[in-house]
Amino acid sequence: MKQEDTELMMPESVDDFGLSDTSDKETSGRASMTSRAYARLRADIIAGVLIPGQKLKIEELRQLYDVGTSPIREALSLLTSDHFVERIDQRGFRVATVSAKEFDELLKTRCWLEERALRESIAHGNASWEEQVVLAAYRLSRVPRSAADDHFVANAEWEVRHKHFHVTLISACDSTMLMKFCDQLYDQNIRYRQLSGIQAYPTRDVTAEHGAICDAVLARDADLAAQLLVSHYVNTGDFLKDQLDAY
Repeated sequence: MKQEDTELMMPESVDDFGLSDTSDKETSGRASMTSRAYARLRADIIAGVLIPGQKLKIEELRQLYDVGTSPIREALSLLTSDHFVERIDQRGFRVATVSAKEFDELLKTRCWLEERALRESIAHGNASWEEQVVLAAYRLSRVPRSAADDHFVANAEWEVRHKHFHVTLISACDSTMLMKFCDQLYDQNIRYRQLSGIQAYPTRDVTAEHGAICDAVLARDADLAAQLLVSHYVNTGDFLKDQLDAY
């Protein structure tokens, strides 16, 4: 066979054999399964379905979430970085424990960071940001906290809109790292709220509190807005701490 014929038959790269495409698909597929396992585990920990200190057995989780062993292990490692899961030496994983002391630290840190983020947003946010704050506050006010009228049932839509409102307030701070930290602390706080079994705040008008924060932001009164936001979080924190005796 002539040399030129041989050269014509040789693939220019491994892509000609389809090897790279197959590898990419396998990598993408595993990443997708890891993301799915991560999202479901995280949601169940935040909601209190998986309770603090619970041993997380790989085989049980694999069957529960219908994914492979590797995605489960990778998801647990990611959740360890998020402080939702703890690694137990060489014995595996467990749901991160909770305590009143840890919650105090969480609340204090959250107030520090979100106050800074809110002040930066008020200083740098434009008219479009103001419109988004107003819209987020309005949408939140239109959804009841309870999904039932005669007794309290947590309303998932309210939770989504509540987080959106608080994230929007600080979204003009111009720091993706600060936003990431605030997001993590928000979800940690929601976990404590779910574990505390809070049904309602009978002596508070949370909608009015949100409205007051929004008004202060629109007035560009950073001191008042920060004061109202911190007070909003501290009031919730005081209520939560009374419910944490079981932990």
